[in-house]
Amino acid sequence: MREELLSNPVFSMAVEQFDRVADFLNLEPEIRERCKWPKRIITVTVPIKRDDGSTEVFFGHRVQHHLTRGPVKGGLRYHPEVDVGEVAALAMWMNWKCALLGLPFGGGKGGICCKPMEMSPGELERMTRRFTMEMIPFIGPEIDVMAPDMGTNEQTMAWITDTYSTHFGHLVPSIVTGKPLTLQGSEGRTRATGHGVAFLASVALGKIGIKTDEATAIIQGFGNVGVHAAETLSSYGVKITGISDVSGAIWNQEGIDIFKLREYTAKHQVLEGFPGVEKIDPAEMILQECDILAPCAVGHVITEANAAALKCRVLAEGANGPTTPGADRIIEKRDDIFVIPDVLCNAGGVTVSYFEWVQNLQRFQWTEREVISKLETKLQTAFEQVTSCAKRNKIPHRMASQAIAISTVAGAKTSRGLFP
Repeated sequence: MREELLSNPVFSMAVEQFDRVADFLNLEPEIRERCKWPKRIITVTVPIKRDDGSTEVFFGHRVQHHLTRGPVKGGLRYHPEVDVGEVAALAMWMNWKCALLGLPFGGGKGGICCKPMEMSPGELERMTRRFTMEMIPFIGPEIDVMAPDMGTNEQTMAWITDTYSTHFGHLVPSIVTGKPLTLQGSEGRTRATGHGVAFLASVALGKIGIKTDEATAIIQGFGNVGVHAAETLSSYGVKITGISDVSGAIWNQEGIDIFKLREYTAKHQVLEGFPGVEKIDPAEMILQECDILAPCAVGHVITEANAAALKCRVLAEGANGPTTPGADRIIEKRDDIFVIPDVLCNAGGVTVSYFEWVQNLQRFQWTEREVISKLETKLQTAFEQVTSCAKRNKIPHRMASQAIAISTVAGAKTSRGLFP
């Protein structure tokens, strides 16, 4: 019954990763089961009036993986393929991510199955506010703190903040993160995930003896994460040779001017038509020779079909679940690619979300320099823990990162015990 409820290839992938690590840790069966399954799976209907006067009912989901170490933390996405099984997988990964970074959160994730690009701002606002009201019994600054994700943004978080605050009669900025600065959002939050990907990729280059100003990178995805990863890498002196988005992929062996490209995409929305580059098949782009390959868009892009053909030195996973377990096994046998697993590599966003939550609770604002400095310190510490664990136990980086995280959660559950 449990497997049927969460039937989804992404959840199956997350469970396969968990079981492998649980075997390595020799987790007791009781703790193993309690760590694997989410605490709450919430599905609500979200009826709204469309602009044409018709009524449409959307389905919204929220999965809270564990509250053992604190409130759950995780994004809210609007997408036509939102599925409770996928949401559960993302909540599980977020749990490990928070534990790995030492953040006092469990993992959460949510989504509404809709087509946001086909909805007006008014329809999106009405849907967001109704979803928030349906979720009020299950969310709060010490229960569940949402953040932007695919198809949502700081405006979405502002609507949630206002709806929740209106219900309680006073401003509650700590109900979400990723808010506008005018509502006590945090400096540095927008670029945090992409900056973290680039920062850790540069640290990995140092580990394998490659200078950043002599390195090349390929970025798969040019959304918020890809844009900021590319900009930060460029500021380090890394040459970006390939970039892709939903419209296709572009290539220039001599390097792509990221800042001009960002201006172009701000105007045209897509990469297609950018001058001074060649078109390249997106699937072929990620197989080109480079020092850093950063998948920063969707999952399952590195598979058994292409893992053996990768020509990167560092695989920096900016997306969630970009590498399948079958691809992992191939990469592990090759032993020539330095993998920065997703639970570490893209943890910059939730880390700065934690900083935003702390600032809201303290009613005190930090500067962007303080935020980025604290972020890099957190990421560097986690990076060293993962690489040390991997070396000590002779295991891959993904297993090391998840082993640290899962043992942290398991330890907390053991200490608290099982309430009768």
